Amino acid sequence: QVQLVESGGGSVEAGGSLRLACAHSGLGNGDTALAWFRQAPGKEREGVAAIRTRSNSPWYGRVAAGRFIISQDSDRKTVYLQMNRLKSEDSAMYFCAADLRAGDIMSPGGYRYWGPGTQVTVSS
Repeated sequence: QVQLVESGGGSVEAGGSLRLACAHSGLGNGDTALAWFRQAPGKEREGVAAIRTRSNSPWYGRVAAGRFIISQDSDRKTVYLQMNRLKSEDSAMYFCAADLRAGDIMSPGGYRYWGPGTQVTVSS
């Protein structure tokens, strides 16, 4: 059974930083994609960043804009999202997703597994 659990969200002032973590289990040792998405109230879910587990290749969505860094610790089975220079528009629920079955790596529709999310609130 695959489980994804996000942590690290919270409230921060604009210009600050947060590091989100997604602990995963049950994915096996094959190559897969792990990704971060976010969704603000009334908006569509959008891709933030993704990483291939075997190649460690990162992908970034427009919203990352050179401020966010995705990384993974394979031994700890955890993927991280370092978010720097946060803005009020970064406020959203951030979700971890795994196991891309089809489509673009930055599109939410192709992912099979999702975590419950962690809230990020940036005050200006």
